[in-house]
Amino acid sequence: MEPGVYPNLEAAVSAARPGDTILIAAGGTHVACNIQIKKPICIIGGGELPDDTVLTCSRGSDNALEFLSTCKIANLTIRAELGCCLLHRSGRLTIQECLLQCEQNPLDYLSFPIISTAIEYNSFPSLKEQGHGVTVVRTRIEGGAKAVRTNGTLALQRVRAIYSRSSVFFWFEVGEK
Repeated sequence: MEPGVYPNLEAAVSAARPGDTILIAAGGTHVACNIQIKKPICIIGGGELPDDTVLTCSRGSDNALEFLSTCKIANLTIRAELGCCLLHRSGRLTIQECLLQCEQNPLDYLSFPIISTAIEYNSFPSLKEQGHGVTVVRTRIEGGAKAVRTNGTLALQRVRAIYSRSSVFFWFEVGEK
């Protein structure tokens, strides 16, 4: 195996250092089930379009990616059979030019493309400056009970949806109430 080339996304995330960018090769389907990201990194799809790089989360997993740090994902398609595509627990998450899909099934009420459970704690004033939040830019969201479910102190802000014949794009932020 070449340096910097990993057999799967979980191994790449584990080996990454804060500030690293992980480029996922286009083509094929990559498995992403319950991968915890605890350091600030960027994950980018290697194709020209989000459809060129697909992460799949199988039924039986809670999420594809779980974010516990400030991160960015871009140019990816993330499909979840049941559960959520992205689980945001803390930090600032930026989702740019992605396609998030929850498969249609009888349990749609359990599926959400994005779930944010981040809670702001006043006991750490130095952390409050960084805050928690999710920013979504030029991202297509399909399926699920709702596009975003928030718990704790986060709520949707500055929502903008643009509809064209071929797709619907969302721009929004999930931030402090």
